Amino acid sequence: MKILPLIASLTFAILATANLSLKEEGSAEMQLELDSLARVGSVMVDGDVCQKIVTERAKQFLFASDPRDEFLAGDNYDVDDAAFNSVKKTLIRLSHLAPFPADVNLWMPIEGHRGKIHLVIRNKNEMSQFWNWGELYGDMAPQMESVLKTGQRITVTSKPGWISVLAPVYNSLGDVVGLIEAVSRVNVDAHENVK
Repeated sequence: MKILPLIASLTFAILATANLSLKEEGSAEMQLELDSLARVGSVMVDGDVCQKIVTERAKQFLFASDPRDEFLAGDNYDVDDAAFNSVKKTLIRLSHLAPFPADVNLWMPIEGHRGKIHLVIRNKNEMSQFWNWGELYGDMAPQMESVLKTGQRITVTSKPGWISVLAPVYNSLGDVVGLIEAVSRVNVDAHENVK
């Protein structure tokens, strides 16, 4: 009778190992797909248009605070509609290149605020390894800073189960003016992050 529990334990261990192996294979495959998507996105996303998205008015209010109006910056945030819509459509189309739910987000450094970065456009599933819901801007992750300085794509798997590939966005002068984040999760629920 002791053999039955032993067989059950061994079967469970074999299945768990096989499942882990499949997850690792899926993760490696996803990384390749997202890297390819980010490489294409780096060429397709127009940095000149990206630089026009956030209006001067919104930039002035981004770091403003008023004790009587805690939502001052968010309430005064606006974009150039034509530029925003053009880039947003490109990012959505890019996300459809992946054979699994993915997002392609646009991040831009904030002029005059070294080390700060702004999620200018997030995509339909609201997936990102770097964005906290409700934040207008945040601290620039070292990987983001590296992409902005070197123009090289970087794969980030800091959060368990998450895969992001960061890629540079260039303007017509060849300057890196922002970056895209091609992102998904190994076990993705396409509606989990949608608020």
